Amino acid sequence: MTKPVRVRFAPSPTGPLHIGGVRTALFNYLFAKKNQGVFYVRIEDTDQSRFVPGAEAYIFEALKWLGIEPDETVGVNEQFGPYRQSDRKDLYQQYALDLVHKGFAYYAFDTSEELDALRKNAETNGNTFIYNHSVRETLNTSLNMTNEELEARLFNNDPYVIRFKMPIEEKLTLNDMIRGEVTFDTGLLDDKVLYKSDGMPTYHLANIVDDHLQQTSHVIRGEEWLPSLPLHYLLYRSFGWDAPEFAHLPLILKPVGNGKLSKRDGDKLGFPVFPLDWETASGEKSMGYREQGFFPEAVVNFLALLGWNDGTDKELFSMDELIKLFDLSRVNKSGAKFDPEKNKWFNHQYLIEKENADLLPYLKTVLNEKQIIVDDHKIEKIIGLIKDRANLTTDLFHLSDFFFVTPKEYEEKAAKNWKEDTSDFMQQIISVIENVKVFEAKEIETAVKNWIQENELGMGKIMQPLRIAMVGAMKGPDLFEIIALLGKDEAVQRLHNAINNFKK
Repeated sequence: MTKPVRVRFAPSPTGPLHIGGVRTALFNYLFAKKNQGVFYVRIEDTDQSRFVPGAEAYIFEALKWLGIEPDETVGVNEQFGPYRQSDRKDLYQQYALDLVHKGFAYYAFDTSEELDALRKNAETNGNTFIYNHSVRETLNTSLNMTNEELEARLFNNDPYVIRFKMPIEEKLTLNDMIRGEVTFDTGLLDDKVLYKSDGMPTYHLANIVDDHLQQTSHVIRGEEWLPSLPLHYLLYRSFGWDAPEFAHLPLILKPVGNGKLSKRDGDKLGFPVFPLDWETASGEKSMGYREQGFFPEAVVNFLALLGWNDGTDKELFSMDELIKLFDLSRVNKSGAKFDPEKNKWFNHQYLIEKENADLLPYLKTVLNEKQIIVDDHKIEKIIGLIKDRANLTTDLFHLSDFFFVTPKEYEEKAAKNWKEDTSDFMQQIISVIENVKVFEAKEIETAVKNWIQENELGMGKIMQPLRIAMVGAMKGPDLFEIIALLGKDEAVQRLHNAINNFKK
């Protein structure tokens, strides 16, 4: 019988959710939904020294914004709860002790000072200290103590850790759903700490115990966890449990140069690496995709294509399409380069397909902040004229500001189109505009162009300075649509303003 699909995203609340973590959550979500399974979120907060207030709430808000909310998590359908590891800490000791009793783990009482001395001594001799089979029998461990000595140390509450006893010589060949067979030599691996005397497990123990108890069928995580695969597999084996299937996703690489995408890359090149804005306790701010004007569906779309494709050249996918098509066999082994400009292209595709009414709140929010009151119907018309030029929702006001604010300055480059005779021509254009009976774009265009032809003038001689008067720069959509939406009085006033400005 096939095991029901249950996959998890298990972030640590040590700061904002990085876009690489979002991609991991997304791939888990798509895999679960494709296979009629369960996607759950577990908060891994066993390392209390790195806990950051607000980070957990940030994680859940980001997932909600992106539309990849869990079926089970903290406070939601907790049939395998708790879903916060700090609330599960009483579970782990029994499993750590079980490994010790079976001979798969041991107590180590080495102090941090003793370990530092061993590391420095190894470095002095040009070596690297590894806590493994080569030293564990000679160090301050239960492996070279009598039962009485060990019991005395524990009775005295001497600080200790429990370490996994890595096999001395074993070649492990394990299967990765993305990479195929991967082989590890256990003799080269160290004896990882599983449990500390303060009652807290390390990531490795808690992760395995929780994945087992919460019936995780597949572990889909980042490539950086691949070196932990042999330990995790051996822990399953030592407990006598069936291991889940593993898949390690390729890294998301920085846009320029080599290496993994980091916050510094975003800060340096001016793009977000987090889904939402984040501010540290010290006041340091980081950009988020939501606040920078991206749609959640566009972020999901470009993240899905970082390391995966459906085998075609298709680039735009709805969430339903991604769920239907997603397959781990089509995830690449090699890293995927992050392209901020391509991400804007994705957002542009979604933006231009939006109804003007759907974009209204984004522009209206800015207008309200600036205390600019405009009829909603007019705003929607303006959006319809400029949205083809916008990549982000935050572009909407920048592209349309001249509709709402009369130009007081004129772009220097554009002003060069204002010649000695331009003011006289614009004075005559005022009369043309004032005489338009039905003040609509087509009527205005016909009147102005007829006047230009009747006076045997070049189009550029009139159209360019007319745009400068209306907009303040050589930008914007169809000029006659602009004039129509401004209205007759405002258009005439702007012509007077320009004429007066260039008299100086």
